[in-house]
Amino acid sequence: MRTPKAFFLDFPGRTKLRITGSDRLRFLNGQITNDLRKASETAAIEACVLNGKGKINAHIFISAAPESFWIDADPELRESLPTRLERYVIADDVQIEDVTDRWSTFHVLSRTAPSLSDCRIVSVRRFAEPGWDIWMDATRHDDVSQQLSSRFEVVDSDAAEIMRIEQGIPRWGCELTDEIIPIEANLEERTVDYEKGCYIGQEVISRIKMSGQTNKRLCGLISLDDIPLQARMRLASTVEKGKEAGWIASATRSEKIEKEIALGFVKRGLNNPGVKLDALAPENSGAVTGIPVQVVVLPFR
Repeated sequence: MRTPKAFFLDFPGRTKLRITGSDRLRFLNGQITNDLRKASETAAIEACVLNGKGKINAHIFISAAPESFWIDADPELRESLPTRLERYVIADDVQIEDVTDRWSTFHVLSRTAPSLSDCRIVSVRRFAEPGWDIWMDATRHDDVSQQLSSRFEVVDSDAAEIMRIEQGIPRWGCELTDEIIPIEANLEERTVDYEKGCYIGQEVISRIKMSGQTNKRLCGLISLDDIPLQARMRLASTVEKGKEAGWIASATRSEKIEKEIALGFVKRGLNNPGVKLDALAPENSGAVTGIPVQVVVLPFR
């Protein structure tokens, strides 16, 4: 995809929660990996919600309002995320309200904030570049979309997915699941604050920081013979034939670099740039021929 100077994306169905109550800051800070005090009315932070083993229950963006915090998450988390948070509301003055159906959101990729009336405009880097989330009453979706279309180029969901993979950005349901630790998905710099204090799963994250090692890491992969790759393909060592090396989570064709590319988790010892692996068809598919791939640095260039 040829990237225009400024464009916008529609985010239909994103899970949206409003957190209120006098204990909201203390409570949420005990649930997320980042420091909530860095969130404001005009800037969101990126964070993860973990279980006790340090694995991801949710990947979220949080912004602030005078009497509340606003959480934005993947549509698939609409049921599980409120349940996960409410589990730890014991004697806290905290209310968790699902406002998904009342709000619509767009994202504008531009260095300067768009000028729109009656919208919440929040700075957030979703694609590793300066961007802005636009929150508006759901009844105004079409009107705001028309306004944005007159100023920016629209990017459809397919093109947005290609851009996400090219940038090496993990996504819930693809790279991000409840079996992944944030550091394995390269989310440490963006979502983890080591100075903020205690939160659920912190012990595991701190232990990994001390050791400097993870069992696997999210990597870029390029198909050396330009053969298309697929999600759920298994990765195997080319040196030790049959040795499991990981798996592919997302794949696409990048017109920017004119190659077949993928994001995948590769085991320690095999995930250095330049390492060559075989991508094998998913189990029980019948295909056994390996596609040669090479580990590369993210983002793809």
